[in-house]
Amino acid sequence: MTTVLLIRHGMTDAVGQRIVGWLPGVGLNAEGVRQVARLRDELQGVKLDAIFSSPLERADVTARTIAAPHGLSIKTRDGLGEVRFGDWTGMTLAELDGDEQWQRWNAMRSCGRAPNGESMLETQSRMFDEMMHARASYPEGTVALVSHADAIRSLLVYVLGMSMDVFLRLRVDPASVSILRVSDWRLEVAGINLSGDGIASQLGANPLSETRRATSE
Repeated sequence: MTTVLLIRHGMTDAVGQRIVGWLPGVGLNAEGVRQVARLRDELQGVKLDAIFSSPLERADVTARTIAAPHGLSIKTRDGLGEVRFGDWTGMTLAELDGDEQWQRWNAMRSCGRAPNGESMLETQSRMFDEMMHARASYPEGTVALVSHADAIRSLLVYVLGMSMDVFLRLRVDPASVSILRVSDWRLEVAGINLSGDGIASQLGANPLSETRRATSE
């Protein structure tokens, strides 16, 4: 059985403010750096066999921070990238608020697509392929996939048998971990939007003491 950790990158200044999609140069802010450092420490006790990452800077920095204690190199995968938002890329949420197509797309993510971008079902398809690539590459291992909120949600709703239209009901915070277990005969969700000792309890890692956490922060 393969254990797949779906990890969202840490906080950026664009979160909740602007659609950055595949824009280059969007890095972690100070809070994001702190979040990812905590996550690195929380995952130290987990035996990771590989870390695959979206090519976007915010995910790459997150992945490299996590990888450091494990001595792992990062394997970049375009399939783990953010939704391709097309013409909406770079716009603020305030600017999009009056866009009827944007409102309709958020109400029914199973239909339509971002203008000159991709549909959520296309995002879901490539995320499913990444999960299965991890399964094929490490059939008895633990693999981290570092990606983005909407991309992670798109895969979770598939695994849970939910409609894409309700995927925004799933909370996927910056630097959170969602856990899948995948075999030839079974696919299960072991946790969604985990942090802190919740990760350790699902993976059997040794949680950090409060003293070590305070030192690491």
